[in-house]
Amino acid sequence: MRFRRLMILAAPMLLVCVVASAAEQRRAGTDWPGFLGPTGDGVSSETGLLERVPEQGPRIVWQHEAGEGYGAPSIADGRLYLFDRVGDRARLTCRDSETGRPLWVRDYETQYEDPYGFSGGPRAVPVVDGDRVYTFGVEGRLRCHRAQDGKLLWDVDTAAEFGVVQNFFGVGSTPVVEGELLIVPVGGSAKDSPGVQSGEVQPNGSGIVAFDKRKGKVEWRAGDELASYSSPVAATVGERRLMFWFARGGLLAFRPADGKIEFSLPWRAKKLESVNAANPVVVGDRVFITEAYAPGGALLQVKSDGVEVLWKDGRRDQALASHRSTPVHHEGILYGCHGQGSGEAELRAVELATGMVRWKHPGLGRTTTLLVEGHLIVLGERGRVLLVEATPEAYREVADWTPTDDEGKSLLEYPAWNAPVLSHGLLYLRGKERLVCLDLTPPPDATKPTRGR
Repeated sequence: MRFRRLMILAAPMLLVCVVASAAEQRRAGTDWPGFLGPTGDGVSSETGLLERVPEQGPRIVWQHEAGEGYGAPSIADGRLYLFDRVGDRARLTCRDSETGRPLWVRDYETQYEDPYGFSGGPRAVPVVDGDRVYTFGVEGRLRCHRAQDGKLLWDVDTAAEFGVVQNFFGVGSTPVVEGELLIVPVGGSAKDSPGVQSGEVQPNGSGIVAFDKRKGKVEWRAGDELASYSSPVAATVGERRLMFWFARGGLLAFRPADGKIEFSLPWRAKKLESVNAANPVVVGDRVFITEAYAPGGALLQVKSDGVEVLWKDGRRDQALASHRSTPVHHEGILYGCHGQGSGEAELRAVELATGMVRWKHPGLGRTTTLLVEGHLIVLGERGRVLLVEATPEAYREVADWTPTDDEGKSLLEYPAWNAPVLSHGLLYLRGKERLVCLDLTPPPDATKPTRGR
């Protein structure tokens, strides 16, 4: 009887071990704690993913309704954080990243109305840092929650505190954690500034604001710039730690430790209703910036005393003019979406050093891109997903599918504008009012065939 009892007691332990083993296998990957991943450049270091994509696409693990908004989810410690809007409430939802099971929800009232008729939901992505998760609402509310249970730790109304005049499409830049600081593109304005449509809004020196990430206290503010839809990118250039922010008026390079401005470069279309939205792409001491309203793209080299323009687009025959999608870099080539409108948009491969277009592929509409294992995962704005070789030789498509429900209807409706997210073998894609999780890991008994359909 004692032996039998020990066996009964051991059975749950065995089950726990099996589950733990499966969890450890899934954990063989990386978290995706903020905008464009752990390195902030849309590049994943994961390996050993699905080698042969089924004709119908990878297996759908789970999918859930989502509210209004354009931001992608963030993943950390087996949890997924999605910031959206339902009715007049901005909502932060935490789920189990592998099952989609809800863990907690926190929300607050928002009165934001988009003057151009776009979604009234958040644009910025949740930022996870250890035991905290930060959100930056479309109306300018900056909040810090405890990751474990969602408890609100601090809350700052940046619009009220810094006199922010509502931008064309609200707040859209994602903050960045740097050491003990939360670096936030605020873009405050002088008192009694007119509306943004006047073109006469004056900045007040709070283009970038650094907060104590634990208390929400302002540590420094810098930059006579108004907000854009691009997020800061941190990099070590030589012996200097710098951040590059593509502000409304152009590129701003500053020291994250104290906000000291190292240099600035004006880069903006003359058209009032134009925005800078793509993040700078930093490769060593070179920085690529791009917009789609007039100037296009440019490659810069950071010097000890400023910056040098290595090449820049002209008014015509532009190399890579990205509207809101940040290009990814791989082995000297930039891959990204060129063009402002859906009809003119092309997926392009462009030499970083020269701006030479190696290939272009039209007909996909506006796309966002993620790089993994020498391949591009490309998400089209109408829910089409492609796997493309990251090679300058030619456009080489490996797979093409659209995630659908049991009735064959696309799960990712227009506008699927956020960048793909890849974490621990799972691919997360967001379309209108829907978040879909796909499994890119090979089946346990799968051999390792050549990539293909």
